[in-house]
Amino acid sequence: QQCKPETVFASNTSSLSITQMAEASGRPDKFVGIHFFNPVQIMKLVEVIKTEYTDQTVFDNTVKWVDQIGKVAVKCGDTPGFIVNRLLVPNLIQAMLMLERGDATTHDIDISMQLGAGNPMGPLHLADYVGLDTCLFIMQGWVNDFPEERAFVVPEMLKDKVAKGELGRKSGKGFYEWNGDRRGDPVE
Repeated sequence: QQCKPETVFASNTSSLSITQMAEASGRPDKFVGIHFFNPVQIMKLVEVIKTEYTDQTVFDNTVKWVDQIGKVAVKCGDTPGFIVNRLLVPNLIQAMLMLERGDATTHDIDISMQLGAGNPMGPLHLADYVGLDTCLFIMQGWVNDFPEERAFVVPEMLKDKVAKGELGRKSGKGFYEWNGDRRGDPVE
């Protein structure tokens, strides 16, 4: 079966190219990104992504729909990671690189970003929470697709932890020890 010609296609990806999906759809003018954050029932932000092909009316209607469902829409072009992850993931990676170089400890990096930058949790805690395998997957994809972007690097420490099965919260060990959803002491 085929969808009606006026059907709008949307992807909730946080790391894949909306433009590539739009091109593959055969209807690039009717394709948008609409990135909800987890947990969806709590998080208010939704990134709405427009490609060079997206019809302006389709984009505007998508933004309106996000507002109508009680979320806060932000508009973004099709850049890797959109707004939040484009800023967040390199921050997590920089924390790993600091730890890898011995610049600071896991505890000191995380508490600095909590108390100094007002973040609810530090970057290494967050990386563990997200999953180190997920962080690696995202960053490897960006490194492969955007080799000229200097902010996109994969720390050896991250590759090593994932290879050893130390994935963070989901495996019980990453930058911290974990007991279910309870974070324990840093792994030093």
